[in-house]
Order: sequence, then C-alpha cells, then structure tokens
Amino acid sequence: MIVSGPSKLTFHSPELWVYLLGLSVLLYIALRRVMAQQTPLKDEVYMKNVAIEYVQSGVAWVRADGTVRSINQSLATTLSAAPRELVGREWYELFAQQDRERLKEAFSKMLLLGKATMDVHGRRMDGSYAGLELLMVAIHDHKMRFVGHHCLVVDRTREKVLEAQIAELTKSLDRQPSAAQ
Repeated sequence: MIVSGPSKLTFHSPELWVYLLGLSVLLYIALRRVMAQQTPLKDEVYMKNVAIEYVQSGVAWVRADGTVRSINQSLATTLSAAPRELVGREWYELFAQQDRERLKEAFSKMLLLGKATMDVHGRRMDGSYAGLELLMVAIHDHKMRFVGHHCLVVDRTREKVLEAQIAELTKSLDRQPSAAQ
C-alpha cells in the first residue's frame, strides 16, 4: 500500500490506476510495433532460406577467402556429392581444371561489374563433368567491402547431350545421298 499526503498518489487513488492503465496501453502499443517489425524480418529470412534451398538451379555462397560457406542440395546433387562434403573447399574445386583460367577472368569481371556469367564444366565427385551455366554475383557489406559472392548454377548437361545428338544426326543426314538425285 502506498501511503502519502493529500497531493500524492495512493494505492487506492483512481489517478494511480489511470496512470498505470495508460502506461500499460503505451507499453502494449510499443510491443505490438516491435513485434510487427520483427515478423517481416523472420518471414524474409525464411523466404531466403526456402528460395536458396529449393530452387531448381544450384546455389553456393562463397566467402571472400574463396571457400564454400554453404551450398544447396540441388547443386550438390549436380556434382554427385552431399552439401557437407563441399562446404569448406575452395570454390574453384567445384569446376573442371581446364576452366580455371576462364573462371579467374570471370571472377575479376564480377568484382568490377558486380556479376559475371559463363558456361563452365562442373567437376563431379566421380570424375565426370556436368555442363553448367554459371552466374556469379558479388556481395558487399554495408561499408561496401567485398564479403563474398553467390554462384548461381543451372545444370545444362542434358541440353548439351541433346545438342550433340542433334548435331551428329544432322551430319549423318548430310552425308547420305539424297533420294531425289
């Protein structure tokens, strides 16, 4: 019980209860605003995780030191590996040795322009290669320092095999004597 003189609030005075009610409403409004601001952040993080993990193309996050920080299941499957087997490796190791110089040139271009694309051969764990379309996107922090890049990969192996079969069939048709002659 708060005991006070005639000008002070007491535990039984209605002014104290009105004051406490007003304070609680103010705190409730502030809490609702904070929670409303947090919900979009949670949704955004969730959507980014879903987008990165379940896109049809492969995605790898590469740190500024050149090591793979994360890789989604789609890219790992394309390279015949589990994601945990590829995390921590140098990102150049994901690609064929003969493409390394072109990768370095594309990386330099990405640093200057923010992104670079190229066709490259992905090196699978069994030693075979996958035909990939690679998009590299530079990532910078709020002070514009380079912190890494994303490798966005589309597996074009099946299309390249089909293109080779079409080219072979076209050549064989061109070699056959025509029936009209």
